[in-house]
Amino acid sequence: MLQQQQLPEQLQNQPLWIKHKRPILLLLGLSLCAAILGLIFYTHYKLHTKNNNQPVTPCVSPACRKASARLSTSIDPFTQPCDYFLFTCGSDTLWQDSGSRQRGQGIPGHPQNQMEKSAWPGRVPENEEKLQRRRGKDKTLNRKTVLLQHLKEILESNDMLNSSAVQKAKGFYHSCLDTSSLENTGAEPFLTLVQKLGGWAVSGKWNRTDFNSTLRLLMRDYATFPFFNLYVGKDPNEIGQKTTKRYIQIDQPDLLIPIEWNSKTQKSEAKTETLRPFLASCQRYLAMLGAPPSNRMIHVGLFISLSSELAVAASPLHYRLVKGQLHQRMTIKELQEQAPAIDWLGCLQATFHPLSLSEDDHVLLHNLPYIAQMSRIITKWLNKHETSTSGPLHTFMVLSLLHTMMPAMDSRFSDTRRNFSVILGNTDQEAPRWKHCVLETERGFGSVLTHLLSERTAQREAEETIQNVFSTFKAKLHELNWMDQKTHQLVMEKIHSFTPRLWTSEEISRGAELDLTFSEVTVSTHSFFSNYVQLLSLWQKRRSKLLTDPSEPADIMSVTPVLLGKDIVFPVGMFIPPLFHSTYPRAMNYGAAGFLITKDIIHLLLPEILSHSETMRAVGKCVWDHYLTVTDGAGRGSVSRLSAAQQQELWLQYFALQVALQAYQQSLRQRPGDSSLSGLSHTHLFLTAFSQINCDTDPYWEFMPLEPSFLITVICAKTNLCPTSLQCSLRPQQSSVQTC
Repeated sequence: MLQQQQLPEQLQNQPLWIKHKRPILLLLGLSLCAAILGLIFYTHYKLHTKNNNQPVTPCVSPACRKASARLSTSIDPFTQPCDYFLFTCGSDTLWQDSGSRQRGQGIPGHPQNQMEKSAWPGRVPENEEKLQRRRGKDKTLNRKTVLLQHLKEILESNDMLNSSAVQKAKGFYHSCLDTSSLENTGAEPFLTLVQKLGGWAVSGKWNRTDFNSTLRLLMRDYATFPFFNLYVGKDPNEIGQKTTKRYIQIDQPDLLIPIEWNSKTQKSEAKTETLRPFLASCQRYLAMLGAPPSNRMIHVGLFISLSSELAVAASPLHYRLVKGQLHQRMTIKELQEQAPAIDWLGCLQATFHPLSLSEDDHVLLHNLPYIAQMSRIITKWLNKHETSTSGPLHTFMVLSLLHTMMPAMDSRFSDTRRNFSVILGNTDQEAPRWKHCVLETERGFGSVLTHLLSERTAQREAEETIQNVFSTFKAKLHELNWMDQKTHQLVMEKIHSFTPRLWTSEEISRGAELDLTFSEVTVSTHSFFSNYVQLLSLWQKRRSKLLTDPSEPADIMSVTPVLLGKDIVFPVGMFIPPLFHSTYPRAMNYGAAGFLITKDIIHLLLPEILSHSETMRAVGKCVWDHYLTVTDGAGRGSVSRLSAAQQQELWLQYFALQVALQAYQQSLRQRPGDSSLSGLSHTHLFLTAFSQINCDTDPYWEFMPLEPSFLITVICAKTNLCPTSLQCSLRPQQSSVQTC
């Protein structure tokens, strides 16, 4: 009884926490659960956003400081989304567009010059607004322009440890920039050159040199081909045989007189409305060369008459293609029989000296009817004027040489040519002098510039980016819904058969080799004309090397990959600032160069792929619907249907952006951590870098129905991917944004 009485007293004397143990334990349990849930949520949040919002280490290298300054002057799609939706290529980017030169261009009359214009027959821009917008792309971050500016920086750098060949290349470039010396010397250097050819009848001092002797001299020493064009290339009929053999190729010339094609008569003819201004420009050339006024008219008249006869024999590429006149193979002996007025073996031996050529060697003709008619015209003019003092054939060759040498002469000559070009309707703005000088330096010292560019390229980082992008690209293709398994398998087998790689230094000449190659070149500091004459000789040596060297030479001006066998070879010109740099945050490198790599790979390996996958068509339609929903077609009104080519290009660029972003995220998983610029998160910086190059020009731009910058808004439709939501619409009522 006593124990029972003491129990309540003990309970009353217990600590308070024991009395309320159960509710306290319950509270502690709930708190622990909340902490665990909070930790799980925090961990999930950090994992999900670590690539987007975590504090980043700023990149402070010199290259990054330049990049940061450039980004600060451009539109940010995340702070000015409405402005960005209205952005059109050429309106707010930073670089002057360049006249791009592909492999083979720069060689007058190279077929690629004409082929590029007709490579996509039937293309017509959808409306004049888009055409004008594209024509206005004079300030876009263009790959070719970026490369030219980078080469300019290299040529203007003060590196005291330069090799002899590098010093000569830089000396040539700086002599080209010295326009004051050109103005002071005037036409005198050219007139001295003409005297080496025996003078000419216009000046009253002509030694009546032999026609073929003069032609050989022009071809050998001055890369001038007045009556036909000459270059080196492969026979497309042998490409399937995997041969490396190249042939001398002979084509019709780029005549100085303007001509047009008459579709009714199926003949070319001189443009009558331009004959008077052409006559005036020719007279001005003769006046600047010191020709007496009494002689000018007769010589110009004979020159125009001869030019008109040759023009009738020429024909455009599309006509020759239909007639099967391209790549006609024959021996030099057979060519001599077809066109006897030209000493073909002698001229070709002089041009390709010291190579040994025989009359049994094959050449490829691209307009045999013109070559045969040209021979008859020359024979007629030789017979008609060989006893006279007028020498019209010699004058024709001298004026052809004048146009070859004009880049190294005073501004009066280039101004005359430009004024006549404006009369013909060419309104293109003249390129700055530095750009002209970079291109001229590349013509003669291309191997030196390739060496310098290769030295400055972060090859390890470039190779890593290429491999990561290509690996992600292959994995991404597996995710698509293909029409049938067989097509899917064939596509993947094709993709896996290729190996992507950088054009490495092993394929590029080293400094000692270059010094030996250019050992006989002497560069004058203040005589660009004499330097230019040597350049023409160097150009000829490069042409001769192409004929015998089975390897594919690195093209310094290339900015897109090429296929060499089963290798996808990426030129080093794709991996230069501001597109790529070893010290850049990887977000920048993948956002710019990574996107371009992916886009180029798809265009190179998978043409016309839209019909093979349901995903491609569905995604292309989704992106386009998103565009119409947000922007109301940007003034397109009721236009809502896309052609198959447009739908494919739209999917392709969106897919390329996805691949580049996924490759970057994979890179972060493999190697966590990345620096940044201006405090931007990783994804923000990636998309900002993409926005700087999305207006890049390629052969497929006409098929892109909207500015690629808009693809950022489609990417950001995915939850939590972008740092901020892009909310902007040109329509009063915006439908919900779908994920593509």
